[in-house]
Amino acid sequence: MKKLLLLAWLALPCTAHAQTVTFTTEDYAPFNYREGKEIKGATVEQVEKVMAAIGVDYTIEIMPWARAFSLARTAPMTCVFATAHNAARDPLFKWVEPLLIDRNILITRKGSGVTAGNLDEAKKYTVGTQREDYTETILKEKGFTKLDVASDFNATLRKLLGGRIDMMPISELYFEKLKADQPVELVTVLSAQPMGIACEKNFPDDLRARMQAALDKLIADGDQKQIFLKYGMNLSE
Repeated sequence: MKKLLLLAWLALPCTAHAQTVTFTTEDYAPFNYREGKEIKGATVEQVEKVMAAIGVDYTIEIMPWARAFSLARTAPMTCVFATAHNAARDPLFKWVEPLLIDRNILITRKGSGVTAGNLDEAKKYTVGTQREDYTETILKEKGFTKLDVASDFNATLRKLLGGRIDMMPISELYFEKLKADQPVELVTVLSAQPMGIACEKNFPDDLRARMQAALDKLIADGDQKQIFLKYGMNLSE
């Protein structure tokens, strides 16, 4: 009976705010990326299933991360994903989570000669990341000073493979897939955090609650895990 009531509540029309929800994200395969004209990915599918469950119209746009993040802070009815939820970001948004629980690691290209047994040893190297990405904040908080900041993830990866930077932070889940295609290897662990949907502060509370309930159900039913397996990733327990 409780499950039936939940499904009925999720399906209720959102008449008080019938606007379309705008989701922003970056090009970061296999989580969110373009394939031709289609936007795909493991977090994209979760957003699609959540919004289908509650029956609310939405759009998804891929753009540089700094712009995606900025729009979700300032534009009504806008959310950005997948966003690391940390203490600094907590009061800036209304949250729907987790799309995943992830660790970030520092990687280098194979044959680079870069080695570090811990973060203190890693600080002597030049580390690349993306502007306004949460890893830029983490690196600064942990005392990294030799930073190279690019516009997006792919630009940073090109710099790493081209020998223009020594290391870069990357999702551990993504690394498991990337290392099959690119000559990269693990250096050390940088951080661990939940990743979620971050919505503009005035986002309707009832809509956020329905999105959270739909995501909770997706996780409880095992659908989230199956989505990640589909994209070749194993979720940490």
